[in-house]
Amino acid sequence: MSHSSAVWPARATASALLIAALASLCGCWERPPVDTVQSGFRGTGSQQVIDPRLDAQKYKKNAIPEEIPAADAEGPPATVIFQNVQVLKDLNIGQFTRVMQGNAAWVAPADQSCNYCHEAVMSSDAKYTKRVARRMLEMVRHINKDWRSHVGATGVTCYTCHRGQPVPEYRWYINPGQSAEGGLIASNAGKNKPSTVAGLSALPGDPFTPYLLGSENIRVQATQALRGTDFSSIKQTERTYAFMISVAEALGVNCNYCHATRALEMWDQSTPRRATAWYGIRMVRDLNNNFMVPLTSTFPQHRLGVLGDVAKIACVTCHQGVFKPLYGVSMAKNWPELYGGDHPVWETHPAAAPGDSAAPSAAPTPDSAKAPPTAALVAAH
Repeated sequence: MSHSSAVWPARATASALLIAALASLCGCWERPPVDTVQSGFRGTGSQQVIDPRLDAQKYKKNAIPEEIPAADAEGPPATVIFQNVQVLKDLNIGQFTRVMQGNAAWVAPADQSCNYCHEAVMSSDAKYTKRVARRMLEMVRHINKDWRSHVGATGVTCYTCHRGQPVPEYRWYINPGQSAEGGLIASNAGKNKPSTVAGLSALPGDPFTPYLLGSENIRVQATQALRGTDFSSIKQTERTYAFMISVAEALGVNCNYCHATRALEMWDQSTPRRATAWYGIRMVRDLNNNFMVPLTSTFPQHRLGVLGDVAKIACVTCHQGVFKPLYGVSMAKNWPELYGGDHPVWETHPAAAPGDSAAPSAAPTPDSAKAPPTAALVAAH
């Protein structure tokens, strides 16, 4: 065997390994085309990065399900026909039945339908899923009635979070972090390893507990030299950045969708969307503390986190990667049952949320729009 024939297989193997290594690295990149869309005033650098390939996938995921025909406004009260009605007492029999059909389509597994929540005796509360569903209906009505400062006229339905699944895909539990046994050296305080909720950065792995469960204020930098009432620690800063990254990823936007990145803390240089987000953080905190946490004892053990806490809501639970859930298309406008007698007067198209610019002239629907509308809608919102 010649020297060249002996060396060739080794070189071929090395080349193959190099190509494989490069291919694995390329998997982390976003290959062209990548578009940018202006979302703020000219000269402010307020541009959003749009990946058409990823948006095509998001658009399919945010398609609106088939509409259930509206119920007749006339008819006997549901409480006359059904027993143990505790939340939807204001609905007639047709409206009540329609909500139950919606829940079966939006939340229950296809192979279980009504049986997911109900026993053979429909009035029974034996199944925990029924007790949870009852509280979730109260939560949806609470959002639509009391949190229009965030959801605007678009509103929400059960489908907004569940998307046909009994458990929403995006939820969070308190992250226990690395064990502190062994002192300070063994503990990383939840930092210095890839954080899946903060863009794989080496930031705290649980930025949700302080802001979406606790009432800690978001702070980045102090406005005075010495420690005082406005003091912001490095720990607060790291948690803030981790949380803000999670919000940006939840909405599929850049930081400058809400902020002027040259002055993140200044409200007078921020976009109106920052006010909408401010209300959104407080809305999620309200929902977690007043609806989700009180249900902890209702859920079975296998539905709880490692610390025994209940699944909780974050921005991504509703938004799921787009700047407005379902690209801003309102399902709730056709569901007055989910407003509890406080259904707003609807225009031809949903109005923009408080603090937003005008809504697009024609809201896209899966039937009328042939391509992802992200670029046009981001520019309009």
